[in-house]
Amino acid sequence: MADGWSTDTGEAVYRSRDAVKNLKVKIHIQRFTSTAALSQHLQQQVLTQQERGGIELDTLNSQAQSAGDDEEELVVGWQEKLFSQYEVDLFQSEAVCQTPLERQYHTEIMALERTRGRRNRRIFTYTDFDRFTNWEGDSQSMVTQVKSNPTFLAHRMANVRHRRQDRRPVDSTFPKSRLITWEPSEDFVKTSHVVNTPVQTMHIMGDMGPLGKLGQKEKECLLCTIRADGNGVITIKPDFNKGKEPYRVETEGEKREVWRLTLENVSEGIRPEEKEREQRMYKDLYVRHKDYLNSLVGQDFEMPPPGILRLLVNGEIDSAKGFEYDNLYVHFFLELPHNWSTLPFHSLSGVTQTCRTKTIGKDDVAFFSYPFSFEAFFRREDETEESLPQWPVLYFKVLSLDFWQRYRNEGYGYLVIPSTRGKHTITCHTWRPLQTGTVSELRRFFIGGSPELEDYSYVRVPGTFKGERLSRFGFRTQTTGSVTFNLHCIQHARAFVDASTLKKRRQSVLDQLGGFSQQGSVYNVLEAFQRARRRMQEARESLPRDLINTTAQQNSESNA
Repeated sequence: MADGWSTDTGEAVYRSRDAVKNLKVKIHIQRFTSTAALSQHLQQQVLTQQERGGIELDTLNSQAQSAGDDEEELVVGWQEKLFSQYEVDLFQSEAVCQTPLERQYHTEIMALERTRGRRNRRIFTYTDFDRFTNWEGDSQSMVTQVKSNPTFLAHRMANVRHRRQDRRPVDSTFPKSRLITWEPSEDFVKTSHVVNTPVQTMHIMGDMGPLGKLGQKEKECLLCTIRADGNGVITIKPDFNKGKEPYRVETEGEKREVWRLTLENVSEGIRPEEKEREQRMYKDLYVRHKDYLNSLVGQDFEMPPPGILRLLVNGEIDSAKGFEYDNLYVHFFLELPHNWSTLPFHSLSGVTQTCRTKTIGKDDVAFFSYPFSFEAFFRREDETEESLPQWPVLYFKVLSLDFWQRYRNEGYGYLVIPSTRGKHTITCHTWRPLQTGTVSELRRFFIGGSPELEDYSYVRVPGTFKGERLSRFGFRTQTTGSVTFNLHCIQHARAFVDASTLKKRRQSVLDQLGGFSQQGSVYNVLEAFQRARRRMQEARESLPRDLINTTAQQNSESNA
């Protein structure tokens, strides 16, 4: 007997670049009774009979039009305040007004009573800062919806707006020892996992009480909830009907009445000339922003001076594992070989943060994820040298620091910067000097400290060493752990060609000329030129004499 109902009452999310103040929603509610259903059914039959030439039933039309209290249609704008009968009766007395907003409502209600009165009867709204907006968390919509279980996050998000109002005083203090929770519990994680984005909320309500008894708080029913944030995201629950069947609203109590709810977006669309003007404005804005970025970057690509190799390294000390003690940190510095230089303000050394280890498999791993970067320049003094340049070396030292401020040397290592560009992941193994005897081990365990190198560069052969033998004396060492690096190397050069490459290019040119050998290449070229000249002279002498004289005469006439 009745039409179908729309059961899809979930939230709908829209994104708009237009101002949310231009949003307008048309709400239509109608009491669904057996008489109304019969009238609607007969009206459909009458319409079909009119097409066939039947007679219209004017009696049913007049009865349907007289039942105006069972139906209301209203267009509501964003954050537009429409007072309910309960609020009109409440705010007529200035004594109950507690806030400036409620006193403003009192003034508006008294002005409405003196003029035309309210344009609404059953449909009213709760705006963002109303006293009754907190009603949302304790009440439920009476719109019949599909059985669903809201998630824990949905329950927590329902109270976000209330927590935003309960702000802490300015003089509130926090215990400094609890800024970081090292071992959070499961309940703590659930409680903190809430996206607290400031939003504005608006409720469209309906007073489903009988005529003459409007204003009863228990008869109020939530019809629609609209939320909007500063990012242009608009959430509406339930969604616009968009040609679908109306929603079913069922009241509570002994007399369970059924209402039909229809929502429609009636926001005014943008006119074609305004849309075109807006597109031109956005296009002009994008062009200006692009020009601004180009002015910051510049049109010319930054080039190093001629004959200079520029090396940029963006690195990361990823992790360290296999060391004896916990709470590790790394001290590192970069050594530049001969003919390498850097800018004066660039730092070539650093210290990572102290990191606790985590057991993964059989190893205790400390994840640093410490970034570093440097820029260096290479210039060859002697262009005749054929050897490739020596690349910078990164020396590092791993140490540990415990609760009693005892630090221990955990290992030394070095890393030669790769000579190829691109991304590299390198794992460097470390060692530390070992002093024999039980006393050194007891000292290391109880008070910390261990043998150290006075110069880190002696982990390998130093770049400044010019002799044949570094040392005739040695010492015992112990292999410890390893450190993993992630490197991104960029090489930039202009007119930078080493001697070996230049020789290869010269040889390829000579090969194209005639396959000459590498030794005496210039002499071979001259000799080939002389042979070609002699062949031209011999060919000229073998020609007949009269042909040579005729050619010479024509040349003289043309010159004249």
